[in-house]
Amino acid sequence: MILSGADILINCLLEQGVDTIFGYPGGTVLDIYDALYRSGKIDHVLTAHEQGAAHAADGYARVTGKTGVCFATSGPGATNLVTGIATAFMDSIPLVAITGNVGINFLGRDSFQEIDITGITIPITKHNFIIKDVRELADTVRRAFKIAGSGRKGPVLVDILKDVQVAKCEYTPAVPQKIKPAPVPPEKLEDIAKAVNASKKPIIIAGGGVIAANAAPLLKELYTKLDCPVTYTLMGKGAIPETDPLCLGMIGMHGTIATARALTEADTVIALGTRFSDRVALNRDKFAQNKVVIHIDVDEAEIDKNVKSTLHLMADVGEALKSLLPLVDQKQRKDRRVKIEAFKKENDAKKDTSIRAYKILSEASRLAPEGSPLVTDVGQHQMWAAQHYAVNSPRLFCSSGGLGTMGYGMGAAIGAAFGTGKMPVLVTGDGCFGMNMNEMITAVSRNVPMVILLMHNGVLGMVRQWQKIFYSRRFSQTDLKRSIDYVKFAESVGARGVRLGERDDISETLKYAFERAQKESLPVLVDCEISADENVLPMIKPGQTYDMQIETLEDG
Repeated sequence: MILSGADILINCLLEQGVDTIFGYPGGTVLDIYDALYRSGKIDHVLTAHEQGAAHAADGYARVTGKTGVCFATSGPGATNLVTGIATAFMDSIPLVAITGNVGINFLGRDSFQEIDITGITIPITKHNFIIKDVRELADTVRRAFKIAGSGRKGPVLVDILKDVQVAKCEYTPAVPQKIKPAPVPPEKLEDIAKAVNASKKPIIIAGGGVIAANAAPLLKELYTKLDCPVTYTLMGKGAIPETDPLCLGMIGMHGTIATARALTEADTVIALGTRFSDRVALNRDKFAQNKVVIHIDVDEAEIDKNVKSTLHLMADVGEALKSLLPLVDQKQRKDRRVKIEAFKKENDAKKDTSIRAYKILSEASRLAPEGSPLVTDVGQHQMWAAQHYAVNSPRLFCSSGGLGTMGYGMGAAIGAAFGTGKMPVLVTGDGCFGMNMNEMITAVSRNVPMVILLMHNGVLGMVRQWQKIFYSRRFSQTDLKRSIDYVKFAESVGARGVRLGERDDISETLKYAFERAQKESLPVLVDCEISADENVLPMIKPGQTYDMQIETLEDG
């Protein structure tokens, strides 16, 4: 059939199973939006800002495992997507960003709202395309989805010139190609299995690759068979139930003392789908020194990049575990379990229970409806949530790990709500919320129920914490000095607000917030008053080792 480029695009999106798009219209995408309107088969969520659209598509992708989609016009519309695209790139989130651009006769002439968005996004996309011929459109869109969702997943940008959207050509429907992981190299499996079976004190590090590969059930088979402890990176949160006796909690700069203890005494580190970032391997030269390091990752570029492996396997984590599990011996390590329990009790004993943020997040975790996604912005509240808000299933945690994007949370929470049909819990701070509070308008306009836990301390908490510890309390520009009444702000945009003061009952206030959000299908903001001097602990300084973390904790 003969269709316009805009109609071909919408049909290709339907082929790929796209049911939700986040975006913002403008001059160079009017034909696309007209085709979207005439189709009526895809839900479009109009955000307050294009960056919010990119973050919403990211949140949608994280909770569903599908490829998120966002639209923007040319020029500032396209550049407003950049931070969201970079966020997805750093965390390996499948995303297709579709932008319009000026007509071919105006290209390269500094026309109104013209920008070389493909040139801008080369370093932060798996691939990008500029389409100048309508006959290339359908196959390019299909290829974009295949690239975004295969191997190490990530964002792809498709820039479509305005005249391509208007031009017509033959469109032939196609069934999406099934993405099959590459076969696992069998020659390396036996060596890895031998090393695993020979280990006396193994520890597993579960990264975001476990969740990306939908391999959480296989991970459970592995750690159950090996009877060994598991720690997770920030992106791996949810890969193992935090209620599992073998779960140590998070690894890294703000990880648990139990993880530090178990990692220090381990003889073998089995790293699954993690890139050993500087927040995990703080001292990459000494990380896992004198230990067998087994690294399984889908991206060859990550092998031996940050931490030198003893044995490695470039493969999809799920496929690798399917092949490895039959070769792994069943173990029983009763003495190790006793030690792990002791490490966890020590971890609990060293928690500062006076920190109010801990109490709020632990109680919110207990009260949230089953299946509610946890979404965070970036900063102290992000680490507090990672430490104290239990996530017991994969794909229920959204946070900007690699890029550390302040302002990520509101957009991502909207995307998570549309992806799951559940009520998300957003944990944010007053610094981050100031960057994305406009997206509360989007949540209200679409009747999205969510509970927003605003950790209100009047400062840029994590930056101030570093200034406090490492810069002799020279608090340069980290006092926000804002007199915003967040409860009144929430009410002013049609949401609901409630204040959780220092003397208010945490449980009763949170129960009220959850009940009201569900009943009214609206966001409820809880203004949680906390002290500016509450810190995220434990904390390891970059360059230190996990031995040093333990010494620091023992010294108080």
